[in-house]
Amino acid sequence: MVQRVRYPGPEGDDAMMTKKLSKHGNSLALVIDRPILELLGIDEQTPLNISTDGRAIVIEPARDKRRQKQFRQALAACNEQYGETLKRLAE
Repeated sequence: MVQRVRYPGPEGDDAMMTKKLSKHGNSLALVIDRPILELLGIDEQTPLNISTDGRAIVIEPARDKRRQKQFRQALAACNEQYGETLKRLAE
């Protein structure tokens, strides 16, 4: 089975890599290249969410509650500091 992997290319456009699954015990494994792992901040300890729409596999880092809370706090601080400026820019 061949798996295609998309990642941002050097020009900022999507690049595609074709991968084959590897036998791993009674299962199959997708080996993800280091540049993609680094781009996404993934290592062997990162929990991953895996989903499908029936045609494609979507693999993304699971966002834990602590990290989501930190993001919401940072976003709120950004909105508080720059919210009015961003509204004016949007007009």
